[in-house]
Amino acid sequence: QVQLVESGGGLVQAGDSLRLSCAASGRTFSRYAMGWFRQSPGKEREFVAALSWSGVFIYYADSVKGRFTISRDNAKNTVYLQMSSLKPEDTAVYYCAATIKEWSTDPRAYAYWGQGTQVTVSS
Repeated sequence: QVQLVESGGGLVQAGDSLRLSCAASGRTFSRYAMGWFRQSPGKEREFVAALSWSGVFIYYADSVKGRFTISRDNAKNTVYLQMSSLKPEDTAVYYCAATIKEWSTDPRAYAYWGQGTQVTVSS
């Protein structure tokens, strides 16, 4: 079992940066691949970034590639999403998730989810 709690969301202006954190409970955090997803009103949950448990595999959605960076600190049981050059279209609730698979972009592969944190980017 893994419990996830996101933090770091907020209201920013276009072009600003923001770092989201996801704190995980449990001693086996390092065995899980982690992902970030986002969801806007009226839209399906969208893949943002994923990081394998080993840290070897990192994958980004095309819409955030070059602007967002996913990382993890297994000693702190935390995964991060550094977001730069934010755009209004990045506005969404951001969720972190954990999967026992090595990594995946499919939300159905993730068994554990946080409650989400709101990111709003004004133009």
